[in-house]
Parts: sequence; C-alpha cells; structure tokens
Amino acid sequence: MGTHIADANVRPDPDKELVAIADYICDTQINSEEAFDTARNCLMDSLGCAMLALQYPECTKHLGPIVPGTVVPHGAKVPGTQFVLDPVKAAFDIGALVRWLDFNDTWLAAEWGHPSDNLGAILALADYLSRVRVAQGQAPLSMRDVLTYMIKAHEIQGVMALENSFNRVGLDHVILVKLASAGVAAHMLGATKAQVIDVLSQAFVDGQSMRTYRHAPNTGSRKSWAAGDASSRGVRLAMMVMRGEMGLPSVLTAPRWGFYDVLFKGEKFKFQRDFGSYVMEHVLFKISFPAEFHAQTAVECALKLHDQVKDRLEQIDYIALTTQESAVRIISKDGPLHNPADRDHCLQYMVAVPLIYGALTARHYEDDVAADPRIDALRSKMRVTEDPRYSKEYHDPDKRSIANAVQVFFKDGSATDKVEIEYPIGHRRRRAEGIPVLERKFSDALRTRFPKAQAEGIYALCKDPQRLHNTSINAFMDMLVI
Repeated sequence: MGTHIADANVRPDPDKELVAIADYICDTQINSEEAFDTARNCLMDSLGCAMLALQYPECTKHLGPIVPGTVVPHGAKVPGTQFVLDPVKAAFDIGALVRWLDFNDTWLAAEWGHPSDNLGAILALADYLSRVRVAQGQAPLSMRDVLTYMIKAHEIQGVMALENSFNRVGLDHVILVKLASAGVAAHMLGATKAQVIDVLSQAFVDGQSMRTYRHAPNTGSRKSWAAGDASSRGVRLAMMVMRGEMGLPSVLTAPRWGFYDVLFKGEKFKFQRDFGSYVMEHVLFKISFPAEFHAQTAVECALKLHDQVKDRLEQIDYIALTTQESAVRIISKDGPLHNPADRDHCLQYMVAVPLIYGALTARHYEDDVAADPRIDALRSKMRVTEDPRYSKEYHDPDKRSIANAVQVFFKDGSATDKVEIEYPIGHRRRRAEGIPVLERKFSDALRTRFPKAQAEGIYALCKDPQRLHNTSINAFMDMLVI
C-alpha cells in the first residue's frame, strides 16, 4: 500500500501578480494627457465600430435582453439601439458591437488582442451605476472617469500581453479582456483592494476560451462575440465578489491545481514594465481597413499596387508577400475560406481584394464578393515568407512595427516595385496622419445610424475634450439612443 501525503491546507498570501494589478487599479493616478487624449480617440473609434456593426444581422441577432420584454430599473443603454439592459448583458452587447467587424484598436506583442474590448464592461457598468446614483440623489460618474478606466483596462491587458503568450498554449487572448474588465469593474463597484484581488483570482480560475474559433478548420463568428462575452463575465464576477464571494489567493501558483501548472505549462508570467499608461499611448488603431492587424500594412501595400495590376491580373505569375512570424503563424491560409470570419483572418484574401478592387471593407468579406473567382486565383499565386527583421522589430518596444511588403511578378518577366510599409496608419508613429482619418471614420459611422443633427451633436461633444470630460456617463449614453 502506498502512503498518501495530504496537501498542506494553509491559506497563503495572495499571489504577487494579483497584488500588483490590484495596486495599480486602486492606487495609481493617471496623469498622462497623451493617454487621456488617445483614450478619447479610442472611445470615438470604438463607438464608430459599434455603429457600423449594427448594419449586420448576424451581429444584431445577439443583442437585447436574454428574456424578451425584461424591464431593468436604471438599466444600461446599448448605443445605437433602444435596449435598456442589466449591466452584465449590456456589457456583452456593447462588447460584441465594438468587436464584430474586427475594426477596433489592437495591441500586438507576445500575445495580441484588442484593448477596447473592455469598453463593453466599462460603459455598461458605469452607465448603470450612474443611473442608480442619480436615482439616489448622488453624483454620477463622469466621462473623465470612463476614460480613466479605459486607460487602466488597456494597461492591464496590454502589459500582461507583452511577454506572455497565451496563444502558444492554445488559450484565446480574451482571457485578458475578462481579467482587465473584472478588475476595473470591481473598482467601479467600490471594492476594497482585497476584493479587487479576489475578483482577479476569480477571472483566472474561470473557464478560459480556446483559440479554436480563430483557426482553420473551425474559424467562425464566435471570434466576433468572444470579447463581449469576456467583458460581460468580468462584470458578473465583480458583482458576485461584491456580494461576498470569496477569492482564491494562490490561483496562479498553487502546485498542480493552479493556473500556471494547469494551463501555462508550469511557466510563470513575465513582466517587461510596471503598469502605467504605456499601452493606451502606444495602442494601434485600425483606421482604414477592417482586417486582422498583422495584415494592415499588407493591405496598404496592395492598395498602392492596385493601379499597376488591375488590368493585368491574368498576366500575374506570382505575388511575393513578406511578413512577420506572427502573421505567418496565424493568418496565412491556403484552401477554402468558409465564412466572413475566416476571410478577415486570411492574409492572402486581404491582399487579393485590394489588388483587384482597390478597396477593402467589411462588405468584401461577404459571400457574394468571395464568390469572385479572381480572388482565389490570386491567393493561389501568393508566396508568403518571413523576414527575420520584421519579426524582431515587431517585438522591439521602441518600434513595435507591423511590417509587410508586397511585390507582383508577371509572366513576361517584369515586376512591380517592392512596396514595403513598416508602420500602419493607426500606429503611434503616424498619429498626426491617422487621427483625422479616425475622426472621419467616426463621423461617417454615426451617420449610418443617427439623424444628421444627432450625429453632429455626438461628434462635436467627442471632439471637445474638456466638455466630454465633464459630461456624465448617463447623459452621454442618452445621446446614443436611436
């Protein structure tokens, strides 16, 4: 008979990683005006994405109360709709709208993701809490508060992603959406630092999404609502802890049963930098193209080549695509593409469309466009290779480039120039060029949903930093009701 040694049942101190995040949420003051201004632009960009998503029935079928007709006192409003929901479901709806078209901001590092996915949790919970406060004769949260929570959620998600690759162990990056949303939601609800730690622990012990829905042969529309689901879950966990649910102090480090041993192959999280406002200041905006970010500069390259190749498509011998290792690994695809979610994560498809049409919009991922035989004909002629320099500078914290190059070779031996772009228009290095385009994107998106005067009023408020900061979140959300 073997001897069984029982696990030591000694309640440990909280894992230091949880404490560091909670310290940041509870104690750090944000003083970077660049971060606040970028957060304001992020708010406009994200809401613009949400308005555009409302044009797609595959997205809107997910919106509204779980039980039709449910009435929620002081409920949160879903922008661009008439829905008034509990904050958990509202977080899902807003998060799904922001993410649906793969057009909101992006963060690329060892892990990638979309920090504005947290906006679902932040807007929904802030709106709900403010309406409750107003009903009780208290002051509501301001949009300055909302922008502060956006900066902190961006920072948690982004700093965690710098050195820690969840995709390499098969987990989806929305784990970081849940973590960041849960932490800031707890603080919004008035949690103590100990309670914030408890909420963060619940986010890690929770079931985590696999990346299966982002990769062949299972790529599908879940990737468009997974972040909304994660932000919603963060709000739910925070509300549970505020009702007295306990935390799990060694959720990461517990031998055999902790996150590191069960889901991270025994590795521990690495941190490149302390939490501050770095991520918001350096975040990448998808301004021009609803495309997976590793392909953004490739699309720009293809657009530059459109005039040179549009009348010579059948004369093309092959197309050389030079890119980074991450793009090779996650969006380089051969074979059939089964749905829009499959196509907007295919490097070859995203290059073929602008070569042919001179544009790339969300509509180009739909079945009618995908049926154009010229697209697959061009895909079959593409040769994708990694440039080690691109891969190195992709991870360089002082550069964070997302480089691609495209060159087209013809059957007669001639070729176009090799077009290389290292920084997309949404990069921090191209802010001066990019922000006017972002503002037009927002203005145009508002006009797809609201009457002219209402759209102009929303746009004018968002363009005025001081007035926006002083506006209550509930008044702001009221402006977004259709």
